[in-house]
Amino acid sequence: MKASFDLSIYPLHKDFEKPIKAFIRQLRKSPFELIETPLSTQIYGDYFEIMQWLTEHLSQTFENEEHCVITLKILKGDRSRYKPFED
Repeated sequence: MKASFDLSIYPLHKDFEKPIKAFIRQLRKSPFELIETPLSTQIYGDYFEIMQWLTEHLSQTFENEEHCVITLKILKGDRSRYKPFED
């Protein structure tokens, strides 16, 4: 089943960029289609494969960060080709 994910990581300390960049570097090595934006990273692919990958790698983030917020939105279907409507 195809799915679209929107993920943001917010380490709650002054050196917040380092763990975000480390996570994105790992995600870039994954087989999934990515769209990186200044506010979040969008991941597209098989729901079960992405969830398995996220479970492993997000747990590492939680283990390494004392205080961290992760937001995740999941939409059924591949929305990677979405085009906004025009008036």
